[in-house]
Amino acid sequence: MDLQGVLPAVRKMKDFEVLLKNDGHSLIILLETRIAQLPQVVQYAKKSGKRVLVHADLINGLKVDQYGMEFLVRQIKVDGIVSTRASVITLAKKSGIVAIQRLFAIDSSAITKNIALIQKSNPDYIEVLPGIIPSVIKEIAEETRIPVIAGGLIKTEDEIESALASGAIAVTTSRRSLW
Repeated sequence: MDLQGVLPAVRKMKDFEVLLKNDGHSLIILLETRIAQLPQVVQYAKKSGKRVLVHADLINGLKVDQYGMEFLVRQIKVDGIVSTRASVITLAKKSGIVAIQRLFAIDSSAITKNIALIQKSNPDYIEVLPGIIPSVIKEIAEETRIPVIAGGLIKTEDEIESALASGAIAVTTSRRSLW
C-alpha cells in the first residue's frame, strides 16, 4: 500500500458517510469506534471501494493481542492498523497487513525511546504527532529511514505543505475541509 498526500481520518459517522461518497480518497482511517460497529463500518467502506486502516488502540471493547489481531484481519478484513504499541505493530506485520506506528513527539527523550521501539518493530510507516514540527519530522525520517506520516494539530493547507516539504510522505487529518 502506497500512502501519500492527505489521508482522511474519521472520528464521527457523519464524516465517514461523507468519505464513502468522496471518489478523491480510496483510503479511510478509523480513529475511534466500538467493536460492535466495526464489522458494519468496514463492510460499507469496502463496498464503496475504500481501503480501511483502524487505530487498534482506539477500538472500544477490543483487546489487541494475537486473537484480537486475528479478528481484525480474518473477520473484519482491515487493510492495516495504526498503534502506539510495538507489540501490536509486530502482530500486524506477522499478519501481512499495513502497520503504522504512532509516535508522540512530546520531548527529546520520548523521541529517542520511540525510535528504539520502532527499530525493533520495524513498521511500514511512522505517524508523528503533532505533525506541525518540521524539524522533528525530518529527524525521524532521516534516522529511521521509514516513511513518515505527519498527523495531529494540522489545521491549514500551509501546515500540510510544510509537513510534506520536511520529509513526510503523507498527512493524516480529521479536519474535513482539508480532505
